[in-house]
Amino acid sequence: MEQQQPLPVVFLMGPTASGKTDLAVELQDALPGEIVSVDSAMIYRGMDIVTAKPDAATLSRAPHHLIDIRDPTESYSVAEFCTDADELIAGIRSRHRVPLLVGGTMMYFKALQDGLASMPEADPVVRSEIEAWFERDGARVLHDALRRQDPEAAAAIHPHNRQRLVRALEVHRLSGRPISSFWAAGKTGAVGYRIVPLALCPARRELLHERIERRFHAMLEQGVIEEVARLRERGDLTLNLPSMRCVGCRQIWEYLEGKTGYNEMVARGIAATRQLAKRQLTWLRRWPEVNWLDSDQPDLLEEALKIIKAQATFSQ
Repeated sequence: MEQQQPLPVVFLMGPTASGKTDLAVELQDALPGEIVSVDSAMIYRGMDIVTAKPDAATLSRAPHHLIDIRDPTESYSVAEFCTDADELIAGIRSRHRVPLLVGGTMMYFKALQDGLASMPEADPVVRSEIEAWFERDGARVLHDALRRQDPEAAAAIHPHNRQRLVRALEVHRLSGRPISSFWAAGKTGAVGYRIVPLALCPARRELLHERIERRFHAMLEQGVIEEVARLRERGDLTLNLPSMRCVGCRQIWEYLEGKTGYNEMVARGIAATRQLAKRQLTWLRRWPEVNWLDSDQPDLLEEALKIIKAQATFSQ
């Protein structure tokens, strides 16, 4: 494929279980392109089933950048993602291929497109104090505290988005300023290339819920309980770590500790996944000029290619 115009960067976004990976693999072959994972859980090694990573056959056909790059004990910031993604995008474009950024971590997508606000770095002591507060009093108490400090941030951060909630309170404690003031102060590092934003989702919410339920049961059949048990048996992981907060992991962990029964664990895992999908869709509905695609339309690949090619001219 010869480049006639600067190659765009495709953002293939969508809620969990919407079929992003399957479409991404087809797009990779058709354009051609290279896939960069935009998923804050798939970065962790040893968490294959619980994070719904592509299987070995898929990864052999379509290698994904930014999968299995961290141990579950380690953290990975939005800034680190932006740095890594920028480097990968530059390399992919230098090979005259289309960067396909695929995933459901909307904060990563937004930071990559808009740049990052300059704010205080994380402080482990302050962070641990706020995490302990969260464990003791729960999400609602912390969200109420944030609403008193920073109504704008509280309106933008869902009470169940623990990571963003803790970070907002941490920034206020470290700087004495609301995090929304950093958002408004200007950002650095925004991308300098043309983005084609695609949002993939079934046309009806109940279809997405059915997909989520089927996938959770498939994960159980694949051995996700045994996978989480191995993580728990390591002895160096706790539910406070970012890696352990992925949907399904906490519910299975608590089941293994005897805090819930099997059926309750399954129900909670499916409910948590649906809540995640709802938050992802809320982000997408606010995304400017996003191109919506129905996961179940028969000409899905052709429609996606039409949108991409309308914004760039390709020739074989």
